[in-house]
Amino acid sequence: MKRFLLVLSLLLVFTLSSLAFAQQISFAPAPKPPSPSQYNSPSDYEKAVGKKITKFSEAPQLADLVKQGKLPSIDKRLPEKPIVVVPVEEVGQYGGTWRMAMSGRGDTMLLVREIDYEGLVRIDPTLSIVLPGVAESWKIGGNGRTFTFYLRKGLKWSDGEPFTADDIMFWYKDILLNKELTPVPPKWLTSEEEVAKVEKLDNYTVRFSFKKPAGLFLPMLATTSGRNLITPSHYLKQFHPNYVTKDKLEELIKKEKLNTWINLFSNKNDPWMNPELPVLNAWKVVTPIGTGTRVSLERNPYYWKVDTAGNQLPYIDRVTADIVESGEVSKMKALNGEIDMQSRGIGQNIADYPLFMENREKGDYRLIRQTHTSMNQHTIIFNLNHKDPVLRKLFNDRRFRIALSHAINRQEIIDLVFLGLAEPWQISPQRGTPLFHEAAAKNYTEYDPKKANQLLDEIGLTKRDRDGFRLRPDGKTLEITIEISGIPGDIWEMVRKYWQAVGIKVAVKGEDRTLWDIRTAAAEYDVTSWWGDSGTGYEPLIMPYWYFPWMYPDSRQAPQWALWYQSGGKSGEVPPPEVRHQMALYDQITVATDPAKQNQLFKQILDVQAKNLYVMGICTIPPQFIITKNNFRNVPEAYESGQFPTHAPVNTCQFFIKK
Repeated sequence: MKRFLLVLSLLLVFTLSSLAFAQQISFAPAPKPPSPSQYNSPSDYEKAVGKKITKFSEAPQLADLVKQGKLPSIDKRLPEKPIVVVPVEEVGQYGGTWRMAMSGRGDTMLLVREIDYEGLVRIDPTLSIVLPGVAESWKIGGNGRTFTFYLRKGLKWSDGEPFTADDIMFWYKDILLNKELTPVPPKWLTSEEEVAKVEKLDNYTVRFSFKKPAGLFLPMLATTSGRNLITPSHYLKQFHPNYVTKDKLEELIKKEKLNTWINLFSNKNDPWMNPELPVLNAWKVVTPIGTGTRVSLERNPYYWKVDTAGNQLPYIDRVTADIVESGEVSKMKALNGEIDMQSRGIGQNIADYPLFMENREKGDYRLIRQTHTSMNQHTIIFNLNHKDPVLRKLFNDRRFRIALSHAINRQEIIDLVFLGLAEPWQISPQRGTPLFHEAAAKNYTEYDPKKANQLLDEIGLTKRDRDGFRLRPDGKTLEITIEISGIPGDIWEMVRKYWQAVGIKVAVKGEDRTLWDIRTAAAEYDVTSWWGDSGTGYEPLIMPYWYFPWMYPDSRQAPQWALWYQSGGKSGEVPPPEVRHQMALYDQITVATDPAKQNQLFKQILDVQAKNLYVMGICTIPPQFIITKNNFRNVPEAYESGQFPTHAPVNTCQFFIKK
């Protein structure tokens, strides 16, 4: 309690000095991403703008390797139709190192979201249009049942080997259909409980066929999940039992000090741990995670994109990510000018804005606005699959959830923690989007402790212990623990105060991310929290984690219900009727090809959430910022997305360091 009072007093002091400052929030001028952000080939670029790319150029060190006979000429390294990326500000300069910071093995999403985004298709910078990627084009047939992809001829892996349909087929036959590697196939790749059929039509053409129309297949393919299809078969076959003898495989397992071929294959297929794995990314790992205090990447000489002047991308030579103990260390490095461009772990807390503004000159950086696509700053997740029958019954009583929602003073949290720059909010897509749902957003957000106490009494929690806390039906003190990882703890000290004020004894417990993942997936927690992903664009439709128990284990509110849904009823626990109704509605969405029909069905899912409050929220996302060194260029205003990588859709390969 003393700690909370100290935190609250410090927040009050900070707020008095910064609430007025909050009205002056401003960011460095930054261009919007170009539209279009890319052209599918040099000829498409010429047709659109009337300018012809007459030759291709390359980084000086690559030109030296060509002269030495150690690397093929650029014409032989690029595909027949390289993508032409439109620079945000100007054609860049070669050279330099892009410096970032990350919190160890559990933070590889930093690298994924900036670098590892080369799938069959990709999303545009507005996160609203699916664009060509490794596939130069596609054709939809059978009323949305078949998708034929035409791969980019001449495209090569980072080791110079060709990328062909055989790589997609290896993923399909030897990874997706292998029950040891993929026990439960992703639902977006199934139809009527059958995995989609994938066929090789020729060396550069593959076809996906579904039993029913797959209305969400293309946008799902444009998420980082679609990256999993891109696998270098020529390299990975040596670690797969379909291609090597059992004795050879066991020899490799023993050499790597592992237990199973699954561990071996997974490690070898990890681009952040295995520098030998060929990739299609702009940069390739040379110093992997686990070998020191820094992850290092170098340019891929076979990268398959150029700028509008014909320069092979990327411009930047190297990428490094220092391994740090916490986000606070990342912030200190940024303040000292030791980070070139990053938002993850740095620019996501608007309360840090005044500090970063004050240190701009010292750190030689600017702050660029970043708009988050999430619908809530923090979800509040009750464990609806709790193993304690008493808590399970309470948590599944909507009156209990509604009571604790009314007990939270959201506006006070917004004023003290987020400089007043947010709005009380539950679980709904953002205002102004086609899927916005007023009731789902605003139901039960009023601060009304009297109503909260009335509901708790109505449930039967009228008896109290000697400290004034309510007693459970079995006579024990009603105590719950909020387990958090990577979420600011001061907010939860405030929630703790609000809930204790209505008679619920509460503890707040911070955890290591790995332990948190294990405990929440196993439903071994009381209450937890995560960022409120999926608030705009395609996101609510393709990643509805919090709107209903959609995916195991990511829908942490009810992982066993999600597993039941994902497995087609073969595993997990049977959800209650209203949740099954949500699942049935979503099944209809996945086979609908009309966006208006998809939106209509999704709003019915939101009707159920609005009434039941299976997951609750605190507030909308305040403004965020990207810390960017003044000489680090071609960085536009961007979206921070929970489902699509950030900042990869703006083509990080065209970032450059101005000399």
